[in-house]
Amino acid sequence: MKVFGARCIVKEEKQGEETVSGIIIPGKDKEPTYVGRVIAVGDGALLENGERVSMQVKEGDRIAYTTFSGSPIKNGDDEFIILNERDILCVLED
Repeated sequence: MKVFGARCIVKEEKQGEETVSGIIIPGKDKEPTYVGRVIAVGDGALLENGERVSMQVKEGDRIAYTTFSGSPIKNGDDEFIILNERDILCVLED
């Protein structure tokens, strides 16, 4: 898959509501954050002066992003999300 501009393709990692130790975390009142792995990145944003700003994320990065950002797509049985770089909250350390 190839993506253009300041976008990336992300494979979502399903997040449980239970911690590793088995504790269930209450509080569905706040908007959840999603985590995924970057599969492909575009060539960056094009500025008005014609310069291109490279992406701050790279393939393989594990990222966090908000719930309603991006556009879901399917490629065969696999599901992905196309995100604008501005919708990425942070890169997570493994």
